Amino acid sequence: MSVVLSLEDVGPCRKQLTIEIPAPAVEAETERVVKDFSSQARIPGFRKGKVPQQVVRKRFAEDIEKEVVERLLPRYWKQAQAEKGIEPLLSPEIASLDPIKPGEPLLFKATVEVRPEVDLGNLVGFDIPDPSSEPSPMEIEESFDQLRRRYSDWKAVDRPAARGDLARGQIFEIPAEGEAGEPQPFAVEIGDSNVWEELSLALTGLTAGREARFEHTDTAEGGAPVEGAPERKFKVSVEAIEERQLPELDDAFAAKVNPAWKTFDELRTAVVERLAVDKRRARREARERALLDQLRERYPIELPPGVVRHETETLMRDYAETLHRSGVDLDRANLDWHRIGHDMEPAAQKRVHARLLLDAVAAREAVAVTEDEFERALAALARGQGTTTPALRKALDEDGRLANLRLQLRRDKTIRRLLGETEEFGADSAE
Repeated sequence: MSVVLSLEDVGPCRKQLTIEIPAPAVEAETERVVKDFSSQARIPGFRKGKVPQQVVRKRFAEDIEKEVVERLLPRYWKQAQAEKGIEPLLSPEIASLDPIKPGEPLLFKATVEVRPEVDLGNLVGFDIPDPSSEPSPMEIEESFDQLRRRYSDWKAVDRPAARGDLARGQIFEIPAEGEAGEPQPFAVEIGDSNVWEELSLALTGLTAGREARFEHTDTAEGGAPVEGAPERKFKVSVEAIEERQLPELDDAFAAKVNPAWKTFDELRTAVVERLAVDKRRARREARERALLDQLRERYPIELPPGVVRHETETLMRDYAETLHRSGVDLDRANLDWHRIGHDMEPAAQKRVHARLLLDAVAAREAVAVTEDEFERALAALARGQGTTTPALRKALDEDGRLANLRLQLRRDKTIRRLLGETEEFGADSAE
């Protein structure tokens, strides 16, 4: 017997179902819930488990009805979903739920967002870049420059500080009011990208024993100013200036980087291999970016607004976590989250658009992730997180993310199909 009384379109990519839970099912579930409540109820004058059901029904009427609804709705929603072959993109919105009445069915409305119809045509002829995946001599040289800087020593010098020098000293914040805090020791490389530029400018030209003041406003990752962040004042005093001493590129340097390497040639081979891996990853990302941009341009579709909103909220949460990791006090920053969400919506639209198109292509081209491919990807992801495959599977399943992982792997495989790539799938798809 059908449980769906009606199915209608109520907006772009939105469908509303009116679903009926039969009266016998409501009554049977109510009896089970009342029995469960009776076994646990504690009411003065009655022993536990001996409270009459009529007393339980009256005393816990609202709680009993809530429990009955929570048990029945998911069950009958799944039945209605299967009956109409609906593939929702988000959990259903439940509304118009009337109180339970003895001997009557329970009606509710479920509104869901579904995939838009995608009329795919030509899936060839994309203009895909093909950057080199081989490291250039300049890139190799830059990598060794970075290694030499990382493993360099420092020597004290008696001259004004310059960019690239290491400055040691004390710093403290000058509060707008109240007592200044205790000075904090610091040791920073002047001009380093991880050092506030205002601090680098204040230190430049100073010698040991001198001090300077500067102002700084908190910025987000990437240097973008945090709207509403207050201007903070600081004072620094320099105790020592040190100059970098770069090591020679020889066997001793190779052993310093990694004791397992006995010669400089071994170090060079490892550096070139690591660069090649990075270049292959960058090449893949550039090709994927170009494909998705052209796919979206070729096939515009109407996007489900709720899915876009959900993706925008995800981007905003990620942004907030990034700010927090970079040291921004979100409570003090006074951010305009409404504006931030508005600014992030185009990126969310692009991501949703790409996913819907890839899913449509995968369905048309019968792209599927085999169990072997899924297991390899899961194992690679577990290794990257320092855990076991069974533990990761259990965690993803409990969070409801296991199906999403399989879906993402299917999209990755679809991208490779469109790019004409035939390399083994699985191990790097979960990165």
